[in-house]
Amino acid sequence: MDTYQVTGMSCAACSARVEQAVKKIPGVTACAVNLLTNSMGVEGTATPETIIAAVEAAGYGASPAGAKGNTPKPGADDALKDKQSPVLLRRLVTSLGFLAVLMYISMGHMMAGWPLPQFFAGNPIALGLAQMLLAGIVMVINQKFFISGVKGLMHGAPNMDTLVALGSGASFVYSTYALFAMTGAQLAGDMEAVHGYLHDLYFESAAMILTLITVGKLLEARSKGKTTNALRSLMNLAPKTATVERNGEEMTIPVEQVRVGDIFLVRPGESIPVDGRVLEGGSAVNESALTGESIPVDKTAGDSVSAATINQSGFLRCEASRVGEDTTLSQIIRMVSDTAATKAPIAKVADKVSGIFVPVVISIAVVTFIVWMLTGETFGYALARGISVLVISCPCALGLATPVAIMVGSGVGAKNGILFKTAESLEETGKIHVVALDKTGTITMGAPEVTDICPNWDVKEDELLALAASLERHSEHPLAKAVLRRAGERGMTAEAVAEFRALPGNGLVGKLHGAELKGGSMKYMADLLDTAPDLRKKAEQLAGEGKTPLIFGREGKLLGIIAVADVMKPDSAEAIRELRNIGIHVVMLTGDNPQTAQAIGKQAGVDEVVAGVLPDGKESVIRRLQRRGKVAMVGDGINDAPALTRADVGIAIGAGTDVALDAADVVLMKSSLRDVPAAIRLSRATLRNIHQNLFWAFFYNSIGIPLAAGVFISLLGWSLNPMFGAAAMSLSSFCVVSNALRLNWTKVYDPRHDHKIKHRKEKKTMTKTMKIEGMMCPHCEARVKKTLEAMAEVAEAQVSHKEGTAIVTLTAPVANEVLKKTIEDQGYPVLDIQ
Repeated sequence: MDTYQVTGMSCAACSARVEQAVKKIPGVTACAVNLLTNSMGVEGTATPETIIAAVEAAGYGASPAGAKGNTPKPGADDALKDKQSPVLLRRLVTSLGFLAVLMYISMGHMMAGWPLPQFFAGNPIALGLAQMLLAGIVMVINQKFFISGVKGLMHGAPNMDTLVALGSGASFVYSTYALFAMTGAQLAGDMEAVHGYLHDLYFESAAMILTLITVGKLLEARSKGKTTNALRSLMNLAPKTATVERNGEEMTIPVEQVRVGDIFLVRPGESIPVDGRVLEGGSAVNESALTGESIPVDKTAGDSVSAATINQSGFLRCEASRVGEDTTLSQIIRMVSDTAATKAPIAKVADKVSGIFVPVVISIAVVTFIVWMLTGETFGYALARGISVLVISCPCALGLATPVAIMVGSGVGAKNGILFKTAESLEETGKIHVVALDKTGTITMGAPEVTDICPNWDVKEDELLALAASLERHSEHPLAKAVLRRAGERGMTAEAVAEFRALPGNGLVGKLHGAELKGGSMKYMADLLDTAPDLRKKAEQLAGEGKTPLIFGREGKLLGIIAVADVMKPDSAEAIRELRNIGIHVVMLTGDNPQTAQAIGKQAGVDEVVAGVLPDGKESVIRRLQRRGKVAMVGDGINDAPALTRADVGIAIGAGTDVALDAADVVLMKSSLRDVPAAIRLSRATLRNIHQNLFWAFFYNSIGIPLAAGVFISLLGWSLNPMFGAAAMSLSSFCVVSNALRLNWTKVYDPRHDHKIKHRKEKKTMTKTMKIEGMMCPHCEARVKKTLEAMAEVAEAQVSHKEGTAIVTLTAPVANEVLKKTIEDQGYPVLDIQ
C-alpha cells in the first residue's frame, strides 16, 4: 500500500470526494482516505503522479508519505505532531478579542443598556458601520472557511466549510444590505425605519458562527491529537544513538547509521538500538514496550534482542540483524499506521451519507427559506432559519465516527501486544462465534516436559532418572530431550552408554557398565510391565490423561515409568473459560489420537475436540466450523497458513519478533492464550464505540436540522438562533472524538463486564453410516475422511478403520450412489449405507 498526505480536507464530504476521485483512476484497486490523520492509502499500479493529479483536480493537495510500507519511522514523530491546534488557538484568541467588542456594541448596549462612546450616541449608522468592520475583521481572520468552502463549491464538491461560509456569508451580506437600507432611510428622515433596520443587522451572528466553529475545530484537533498518542509513544521508544565497534574502537553513532552485521554494545539501563543477536554477555531484558509483558526475559549468547527493549542488568555485545524499517518496532508502527489507513466495513454507510450530505443540507436550507417566505414571515426571519440549517449540520461527526475509534482501538491493542493488521480485522474479531485452537504451541507449551516419575518399589527416583537420561543421551527424539532437561535441572550428568541402538517406533537399547538398559513404549516394554501390575495400571492411567509413559528396565528387571507430555500453558484453561463465558464455541484441533486429544481437551475445558487432524486437514475443519458462524483460527503461523487464511479471522499467537506473518489478520506478540479473549473484548469495545458515535452523528443531524428549520415552532414553540446552531455544530465532532478517547480506559484483560453474543443457528444436518471394506491403518482412515469431507454437502466424517465404518454428517441430501462411487474411486469397496 502506498500512502499519501492529503491537504485541504475539512470534513467527511472532502474525504469522500478525494476517495471517489482516486478510485476512478485506471489501475487503482483500492483507496481509503482517513480524515483523522489526513492520509490516504492506495493499492494498485497507478503512478504517484497520476494519483496526485487526480487529488488536485478534485480541489485538494497530495504528496507521497512514503513508498510501499514506508510509514513513519521510530523517533520521527513529527508526522503525527498536532500542528493544527496552535494555529487554531491563535485564530480563536484573535477572533474572540474582536468578537467581544462586537457583542458589546451590538448586544450589550441594546439588551443590557451598557454605555457606548459618545460618538455612537444617536448615530445608528456609525453603530452599524462599526459592527460591519468588526465582523469583517473576524471573517478575514477565519478566511480559511471561505477559501476552502468556495473552492469546494467551484469543484462541485461542497463541504462543511461551504456550509459555514454560506451561513456566515449570508448573515454578513443581508446585514450589509440592511445597513445600506438604514442609511437610505436616515437620509429620508424615516427614523422609525432606521431603528427597524437596526434590529435586522446580523453582523454578530456572522462573526459568532465563525468563532464558535473555530472553538469546535480547536477542541476536535486537540482530541484528535490524543488519538495518535499510542503511535507517537511507540515511535519515541527507539533510542537516537547506538554504541558500536568500528575498527576495534567503541564509538557512538546515530541509530540510522547502524548497518546489518555491525557489532553494538548495550550497557545496563540502556535501550537496545536495533534488532540483533547476542554474541557475548547475559542480562534480563524488559520487552514490555513491544509485547506488553512486564516480566523481564533472560538473554544469553545466541538469543535475539529487539530494538526499543531495555537492558536491565548485564552487559550485552550483539550483532545487528535488522535495522531501520526492518526492526520489530518499525513493523509494529507500520501495522498500527496501516490499520488507521484502512477502512472498516461499518464505515461504508457513513461514507455514502457523507458523499451527498452537504448538497442535501444546502437544498434543505433553500427550501426552508422559501417555505418561511411563503408563510408570510419577514426576509430576515426566513434567512435566519436557513442559516441555522446550514450551520447546525455536521458531516464531520459522521466522517470521524469510525476512524477515531479505529485509531484509538488499534493503539490500545499495540500497547498490549495485540496487533490488528486492518480496520476490517479489528471489526470482525468482535463478531466471532467459534474459536479454533491449534493444540501444540497454542494451548500447550509446544515442547514436551517430564510430568511424572514413578520408580519400581526397589528403585529410587533419582536412580531411575539418571539411568533414563544415560539411555536417552544419544537420542534425538523430543521426548528424550525432555528427560535430559529434567535430569539437568536436578544437577545430574548423563553417562555415556555403549552399543546404543534406536528402534524406530519402539524404543532404545544400550549398555551401561556392562548392564543392558532398555526403554520405550508400553507396547515394546509389555513383558517387563507385566511383572508389576501396579505400574501397568499407573501407565494406563497416565496414558488416559494424555501423557506418554516411557518404560525403563535394566537386565530384564523393571526400573519404573517416566511420563512425558506437552503440558498446558499456565493460563490456557483460564483463557478458554473466558472465551466460553463471552459466548464463544471453543474447538481444539490436534493430530493426536482421540484418547490423548480428549484427555487434553477435558483438562483445557474446550467445547469440542477434533483429533487426528493433519496440518493440511485443518482448512477443511475450519470450513465445516463456519457453518456455525464466523470462525477465528488461532495458531503459531508455522504450519497453519491455509487454516489461518480460510478462517474469517486468522490469529497468530506468540509471534515475538516476527510480527509480519502474512496469513494472519491479528498478531499476538506474546504466547499467552489470554490475549485471544482480550483481542475480542477490545474489538467489541471498539465496535460499541463506533455504534455510539454513528448513533450520535445521525441522531444529532436528524434532530438538529428539523429544529433549525423551524419544524417544531408550531408544535412546541422551539426555534434555534443561528449562533446556538453554530455552537451545537462545533461541539458535535468534539463529542464524537472524546467518546472514542474513552477506549483508552478499556481493560482488555478484565472479564468482569463480559457478555455473551447470540449465535447463528447451525444448519440442520442428517447422518449416514457407511460400511467400508479395505481400510487397514490410520492412513487409510485419514484418506477416506479427507475424501468425504471434500464434498460440499458433508459437514463431518467420523471414520474408523478398526470398525470399518464412516459416520457421515450431511448438511444437504446426497444420493447413496454418489457417496458409494466417491469412496470406491479411492479403492475402498462400500458394502452398505444406512
